[in-house]
Amino acid sequence: MAVISGAEYIDRINQLKSEIWIDGKKVEGLISNHPAFRGIMKSKAELYDLQKDIKWKEFLVHKDNKLQKEYGMSFLIPETRNDLAKRRKATQLWARHSAGLMGRSPDYMNTALSSFAASVHLLKDQKNCFPENILKVYEYAAERDFSFTHTFVNPQKNRSSLAFLDEDSTNARVVKETKDGIIVKGAKLLATQGGITDELIVFSSPGPIDAAEAHAFSIPSNTEGLKFICRRSFAANGPAYDSPLSGRFEEMDSVIVFDNVLVPWDRVFFYNNKEAADKFFVNSYFAPFTLHQIVSRQVVKTEFVLGLAQLIVETINISEYQHVQSKVAEIIKGLECAKALLTQSELEAAADQQGVMVPERTPLYVAVNMFQEIYPRFIEIIQLLGASGMVTLPEQTQFQAEIGEKLEHYLQAFEVGGRERVGIFNLAFDLCMSAFGSRQTLYEQFFFGDPVRLSQIIYHSYPKSGHVSFAKQFLDRK
Repeated sequence: MAVISGAEYIDRINQLKSEIWIDGKKVEGLISNHPAFRGIMKSKAELYDLQKDIKWKEFLVHKDNKLQKEYGMSFLIPETRNDLAKRRKATQLWARHSAGLMGRSPDYMNTALSSFAASVHLLKDQKNCFPENILKVYEYAAERDFSFTHTFVNPQKNRSSLAFLDEDSTNARVVKETKDGIIVKGAKLLATQGGITDELIVFSSPGPIDAAEAHAFSIPSNTEGLKFICRRSFAANGPAYDSPLSGRFEEMDSVIVFDNVLVPWDRVFFYNNKEAADKFFVNSYFAPFTLHQIVSRQVVKTEFVLGLAQLIVETINISEYQHVQSKVAEIIKGLECAKALLTQSELEAAADQQGVMVPERTPLYVAVNMFQEIYPRFIEIIQLLGASGMVTLPEQTQFQAEIGEKLEHYLQAFEVGGRERVGIFNLAFDLCMSAFGSRQTLYEQFFFGDPVRLSQIIYHSYPKSGHVSFAKQFLDRK
């Protein structure tokens, strides 16, 4: 069962019957039939089906020669640069199926779990740490082709540096230890695809936190007392012509409430250990592994944005204008920079003492931080290129009505009729101006954290002394 089909994924999630709240009601019946989740679950199922397709299997499935088993490529712990290339190609194959719009495709958290498994040596012999549990969960998940959501962030009650002193904390925390496990109570943000994955990984972000909030574990999504409370849905449930993206790739985000949730001991990675929460997050391979997956996906997303921008240019025949060329060139430059940084991270990869091939972090940090800044500009560029065409968008039913013939004529563009032109601009609108599109922009702006903090990480971690010495040499020249 190491590689599942789309039907198996949907059936497994339906059987969980996790506690999911949306629009003031608890979801009843099959979650895959609910309008807020139907589209994204179908899109995820299509990704799993690609693993079963003989055309793509060699790119998406890894054969472990030692164990003589096949696993999804996202569970591969790389040992060579070729393994990194395999992971990149698998990520980008899946990303192309969603135009890079599915930020939480299964390979993201599978990559995170793999990074934890590759870093267990850091927790060895540490207080309240159970590295063997990470390996067990990793192996269990790989053999069953599990999908995960995760939550790292505390609610935005108090964002000051002294918030951890707040005695009335709403943050998820360990409130009791029992013979069966730890009891967790409180809340965390922001589980994307919460409720439609097999399991939930909880990991406390580094920083000044109470020891009771310093924990990491993985539990099934239907664990008793675990609640997924969703925001309002941005999924469009009308014709795909009107909303070609939001009906398929709206992932949903949820607040996680732990109502005295029992986490069994064999699912606890660590607890009540601030040092582990800080150091494991920072020193493990979480950053390089997941950033490699993120940037691989963002390259594909930029390719899609570039293609859409040029499609608009050609549809309304504006390629002769210099400002148009300059705007599209901005996207091209962003794409080529991201590709170069991704390649550089693989070229500078190095194996650790355990034989794990780790991509170089700095190019990946630069790439993801750059994308936080330039993606909103890409969206602005498409809006500027499309101008009034971004809002002159009659529905599909208008073209099917008696007035449709006139719309076909009066809304025509260069070499395309009105219906086709509106279809192209519907795609642009859904990416740039719908609720789904706006969430995509915010999502990329804060992907992997606050962009200012990421800039600080780059500044503090980058080896600058050699460059300073190089500059100083010119002071000594006579």
